[in-house]
Amino acid sequence: MSDLRSTLGGFDPEAPLTAAPDPWDYLPMPEIRDAPPWAMAEMIAAEPALVERIGQRLLADGSAAALAEAIREAVGKGEPVVVSGCGTSEHAARGAAAILRAACAEAGLPAPGPQSAQAFELACDPPRGLVIGVSHEGATAATMAAMANARERGSRTALLTASAHSPAAQGADIVLATVEMDRSWCHTVGYVSPLAAACVTAGLIAGHQPDPAQLRRRIATGLDAAWGHHGSMGNAAARARQMIVIASGADRTTGRELALKVEEAAFLPTTCRNLETFLHGHLPATGVETALVLLMLERGAIDVRAARARQALAAAEVVGMKPGAILGEEAASRIPDELTPGGRIVVPDQPGMPNEAAALLGAAAPVQLFTLAIAAARGTNPDPIRRDDPRYLRAAEVADAPN
Repeated sequence: MSDLRSTLGGFDPEAPLTAAPDPWDYLPMPEIRDAPPWAMAEMIAAEPALVERIGQRLLADGSAAALAEAIREAVGKGEPVVVSGCGTSEHAARGAAAILRAACAEAGLPAPGPQSAQAFELACDPPRGLVIGVSHEGATAATMAAMANARERGSRTALLTASAHSPAAQGADIVLATVEMDRSWCHTVGYVSPLAAACVTAGLIAGHQPDPAQLRRRIATGLDAAWGHHGSMGNAAARARQMIVIASGADRTTGRELALKVEEAAFLPTTCRNLETFLHGHLPATGVETALVLLMLERGAIDVRAARARQALAAAEVVGMKPGAILGEEAASRIPDELTPGGRIVVPDQPGMPNEAAALLGAAAPVQLFTLAIAAARGTNPDPIRRDDPRYLRAAEVADAPN
């Protein structure tokens, strides 16, 4: 962590980030810098202190308790609870649903517990129950439509967002405001903030007193584990024509987020596949120009998962790939170094933290730093997600234009 801080000049990662505008307004494009440090690097460095502040804030204002009660009530009645978003927020929604589902199971509430859905699809087929939207800036059209359509069907709604004054917040019964805004459009703060909110809410559902300092330690552990190893992995991946991420269990959410981050930040075509799926027909499209990265911080069924991962890595090397990996300690002890010639990052475990939360938060900073290293090697600025190029800015405008 201290090494990352030394690259950031005068930026203070302990200081609160800028809050959302009040009254609410769309945030402008990030400041376009000519060279590093990029805003994305500053946001990653800020995450340990940020998640602790978020936890403290949501406990103090009672919003996490309100959401925990709403989830307990809905699940107890057998009503659906769906967490939803788009882009980075969709991945945060997937992670939040997994964290909340585990807490409901621990509390003895009936299965299946909270699930996740992509916002556009949910808007087309809204449930009756509780819909929890995730939107960092609070104005994603598909997420707002999903919440609005759900309300029309009689559902309650909640929102995890940075701004309680955003348009999406106006249509929510419960708002968990994380307050501090991401300064890069390659959202990293926008990913970990709702995960932190979910962890605090989950602790209340399960009957524990949440410890915001635990969230800080988990993010910092992943950041420290990655520093010094992410650069060589990033350099190797940057030379590829495509990248594939493989993952299982809770790590599939992190894998999807890594694929999005690399495409946003470094413009390298990247796909996430389930560990088992990768071995069912996808190998013929890979070879020496393919970068492969295994994610495995999931604790559950670790012997079975690691055994299958060894087979996948060995098969990948036969066709010319040099896989890398981001691993938890247990996975690392079961996967020999020679199967990851592209390098590895090993994240220490955090006993006492639930599996889903530990896997998701522990991998967050490593995948973000790995992305930053790929961008550096490819000479790209991750902050504007290529919208400093008029073609891609115009493409974004066309995609968001009213029908």
